[in-house]
Amino acid sequence: MPPPPPTTTPPRTPEAELAAERSHLDLARAQLSRMRQHTLSLSADAGDAIAGEVLAHTLWMRAKALRDDPRTTLFFGRIDTVASDGEARLYIGRRHVTDESGDPVVVDWRAGVSTPFYRASPTEPMGVLRRRRFGVEGGQITALEDEWLSAPGHGTGDDSPGPEGQRQGQSDILAREIERPRIGPMRDIVATIQPEQDEIVRADVSTTICVQGAPGTGKTAVGLHRAAWLLYAFRDRLARSGVLVVGPNRAFLEHVGAVLPSLGEITVRHTTVEELVGHAPVRAVDPPHVARLKGEARMAQVLHDAVWSHVRPATEALVVPRGSRRWRVPAYQVQDILDELRTRGVRYTAARAMLPQRLAHAVLLEMERAGDSPDDRVQDTVARSAPVTAYVKGLWPQLTPQSVLAHVLGAGEGLAPDQRDMVWDKAPRSPASARWTVADLALLDEAADLLERTPSLGHVVLDEAQDLSPVQLRAVGRRASTGSLTVLGDIAQGTTPWATDSWRESLTHLGKDLDGDTTHLEVLVRGFRVPASVIGYAARLLPHIAPGLAAPESVRTHPGRLDVVRVDDAVAGTVRAVSSAAEEEGTVGVVVPDAWVARVAAALTDAGLEHEVLDGEHAEERLLPVHLVPATVAKGLEFDQVVVVEPAVIAAAEPDERSGLRRLYVVLTRAVSGLTVVHAEPLPGPLVQG
Repeated sequence: MPPPPPTTTPPRTPEAELAAERSHLDLARAQLSRMRQHTLSLSADAGDAIAGEVLAHTLWMRAKALRDDPRTTLFFGRIDTVASDGEARLYIGRRHVTDESGDPVVVDWRAGVSTPFYRASPTEPMGVLRRRRFGVEGGQITALEDEWLSAPGHGTGDDSPGPEGQRQGQSDILAREIERPRIGPMRDIVATIQPEQDEIVRADVSTTICVQGAPGTGKTAVGLHRAAWLLYAFRDRLARSGVLVVGPNRAFLEHVGAVLPSLGEITVRHTTVEELVGHAPVRAVDPPHVARLKGEARMAQVLHDAVWSHVRPATEALVVPRGSRRWRVPAYQVQDILDELRTRGVRYTAARAMLPQRLAHAVLLEMERAGDSPDDRVQDTVARSAPVTAYVKGLWPQLTPQSVLAHVLGAGEGLAPDQRDMVWDKAPRSPASARWTVADLALLDEAADLLERTPSLGHVVLDEAQDLSPVQLRAVGRRASTGSLTVLGDIAQGTTPWATDSWRESLTHLGKDLDGDTTHLEVLVRGFRVPASVIGYAARLLPHIAPGLAAPESVRTHPGRLDVVRVDDAVAGTVRAVSSAAEEEGTVGVVVPDAWVARVAAALTDAGLEHEVLDGEHAEERLLPVHLVPATVAKGLEFDQVVVVEPAVIAAAEPDERSGLRRLYVVLTRAVSGLTVVHAEPLPGPLVQG
């Protein structure tokens, strides 16, 4: 390429460049404040009380979304692009900011014109001359870095490669942002989204995406950012139908709960699977083999058969006295009505509601044949009459999800004799006395859908999907029966009795077809969170837990720290390791066997190490850097420094060897900067043999 033509405009100094960008940030903040004040000044008078209340709520939500976060900047990048009338300069940020004339001061990262910031490359510049990234500390711009995707200074009036030099390839600012210490809840990744992640984020609303992602590949963040993008690109549609995020536990949801609000989306509901199907309180725990049985897909057919078995055959005629006459509908004719309703494809309760009108219509036909001229009011009266009501109750009884499941577990219908024996001892004798388990909740939801159709949402983000049973997957899929899903998970991290080995099978249970045009499987292997030394150590387990999966590839510039420490006393050794890790910047996660939480907590307290305990439901209110994490709660969380205590005990707590090694794989991959493994017992074989 020939050198660029000379320019008569003197290049800016690095200091002048920084000053100019800081001035633009001041302008953006002033304009955002103006937009918010304008929203707050608008009247909510809509002509009537209900409409006014709706408008007031809409304005309040809009004003809330326009709040500035002083801890960060309104934009994190800039692209200089070729335009029809010369060149355009676009600042890419977390939300759209305009000036008084409506011209953009900051462009929302989700807008179509922002796509080149994430995907442009020297081989495919997408019209971008220069991509600029900003270093940020405490809400202020502290550095900038340019990447020229064509010759520097070409048409820009500026030969300067920028304060940190002209770059090709990996960005230092990008690397520093990825490796920045994790303090507080999960943050957004809008400044660091990679091209392969951006393609998933911007997938169409009609497309279901399943992401198989190794630890640290950002699959959770990608799923949340996809929800934010969909709400931007299809706001009217999704504002009506809704978006839902489903996670494994409350601790996880609290960890990720700040991401969408930071992107201006405050209406998305977050829930766990248990809360989603919470038709009753959980008061018991199933043994693993019973939980596995209750989670099997064929239980859906067992429940279906049980529900419809309650419809009894018509053996007696319907007789309806009216005035001096007695109108009779023969049993065979009633049976035809029952058969027709059962084959309509409607839910049990809806079909039952149709039955009185069908029977009343048959009575009206008898009246007309006798020469009467009844109208619709007569049909309604007959449908609500005591004889018809009693007749319907005898043929088509009312059901509840609890009564259906209690009947199935008590009778064992549809189960093999040995399977019937599994559930018989703990089967509820009545719905009122039932002690439901987590597996029962999904079965109750299945039964509830057989009785009344479950409403569908526009989009559902499902994280840690590999851990859901087929029946649980069906429950989530029902919430997206007319919408789409973002399914996130890692087969190697499956730790439940029913953990999947096949995304194709899981998607089928969710009601989506991987062979169809609107369902795709994407694989992420580039790890941005876990350093190379840590992921390499954990990857020794992969051949034993998921032999078909490729090992993740860490792209971190720093290899991280890995210390495997053999001690005589694991608890005392843990205290020493935590004390050392707490001297580093960022958070410390102390992952212990579940049964050890109280012992380790007491030891940390005695040593003067303040800490929070994550119990899977919530964290304590204090914001302390040290977190004590039961092994079964660690999934989905991340900490700068991680201390894993007694791996052999963690693995042995699971029902079988593979589940134990998978649990171990999860806890070993929570570290962002450094991992210390403390053990008194011998390590599991794969960790030694690797």
